[in-house]
Amino acid sequence: MKSANINTDEFRDHLSNVTDTGKRIWIYPRIVKGQLYKLRTYFSWLLLGLLFGIPFIEVDGNPLFLFNVLERKFIFFGVTFFPQDFHLVAFGLLTFIVFIILFTVIFGRVWCGWACPQTIFMEMLFRKIEVWIEGDYKAQKRLDEAPWTTEKILKKTAKHIIFFIISFLIANTFLAYIIGKHDLLAIMTDNPLNHITGLVSIVIFTFVFYFVFAKFRELVCIVVCPYGRLQGVLLDKKSIIVAYDFIRGEPRGKLKKETKDDRNPLAELQALTKPVENKGHCIDCSICVQVCPTGIDIRNGTQLECIGCTACIDACDEVMEKVKQPKGLIRYASLDGIEKSEKLSFNLRIGAYTAVLTLLLGILGYLLLTRNEVETTLLRTPGLTYQEEKGGGVSNLYNIEILNKSRESMPVSIRVVDYPSAVVKLIGKPLQLTKGEITKGSFFIVIPKKDMENPNLKLKVELISGNEVIDQVKTSFLGPME
Repeated sequence: MKSANINTDEFRDHLSNVTDTGKRIWIYPRIVKGQLYKLRTYFSWLLLGLLFGIPFIEVDGNPLFLFNVLERKFIFFGVTFFPQDFHLVAFGLLTFIVFIILFTVIFGRVWCGWACPQTIFMEMLFRKIEVWIEGDYKAQKRLDEAPWTTEKILKKTAKHIIFFIISFLIANTFLAYIIGKHDLLAIMTDNPLNHITGLVSIVIFTFVFYFVFAKFRELVCIVVCPYGRLQGVLLDKKSIIVAYDFIRGEPRGKLKKETKDDRNPLAELQALTKPVENKGHCIDCSICVQVCPTGIDIRNGTQLECIGCTACIDACDEVMEKVKQPKGLIRYASLDGIEKSEKLSFNLRIGAYTAVLTLLLGILGYLLLTRNEVETTLLRTPGLTYQEEKGGGVSNLYNIEILNKSRESMPVSIRVVDYPSAVVKLIGKPLQLTKGEITKGSFFIVIPKKDMENPNLKLKVELISGNEVIDQVKTSFLGPME
């Protein structure tokens, strides 16, 4: 989407926050508290409450969410997943990626503007603190350009101290998602020398978050985040995005100030429904540019830097009210919706993504429903074949590892299904499974030599807890050649 007054090659050849010499232009966004801004504020409160609260919610003694990449332990909605469940995690991530693609195809970067942690923290937390301490966008610019005075030192110091404290809280919260609240509280309350790794992690995370929100800011979205770069392949003319209605707005032009004698009531009435002859509804006030946190001009069309934050919608609606024109010059719309007045429709592309997503959800649901709470690895002891025992029996030694994925500890016994005469002799204590842990053990399987049909038997071994079979595994059993 482009306007008649803009050379599209010019704005697409360079970033909006960089000069021709490569120097960064610091962005001072103007805050317009319109209806969408208020809705985003309420929604951000909800998301911030969930973000800071979830690490401290437990289900049956387990965190609601845990992403412990160090110990390869993941918990989703209180259900623990281990490395043995990697296929489930892979399918879950694949399904999530397809969902994001489908959502972006239809609704553009709604995630970036409304739910991305970077946007919420920057625009709804750090930015508001900055405005509270330093003033609006004009006051901030004057303060930065002013010499260092007592007022400037106090304001800058207060702002950055608060930024650092909030970064510290965010770092602790994110670390709680990785190691759990109990380990985090231990790091915070115990002797720091006993938790050097955890302490270093908190310090590193704190400085990273502080740097991102105090200095790096919009560059995260423009330079680092790969999601924005996917727009070029995900968006089409039917995608709903934050868009400028160039049909209605162009050609743009400044308002002409009228005296009381010059006023034409009929012309003012006509302006409510259609543009003045040879001029669109855009009055070229540039407020939509002033409010943009990435510094772009939305009137140039869809751009990499746009995060869909809707600030330009609120700003333009406010201006349209003042000049007595209909709202929606900048709004959520598709290119087809603007050019052809078409509404969003279910097309082949959306149908294909939906079919793939439905298939993945079905596979993921099946894998979750059929997931066994106990996973057993049974191997014959390396380097050994068989032993002939007194009484005519043949024995093989086995090593067993049992992962208990359930939330309960349980005793377990072993039996051989195929051969009723087979005897299992445990080495050491009876097997007791601990919740969320791997139990290891060793045992002999003894089969009477007269019952062996051939020197290499295939056995089915069952694990029993109480009167319930909790897992089945297959193994081989070696005997003497006749």
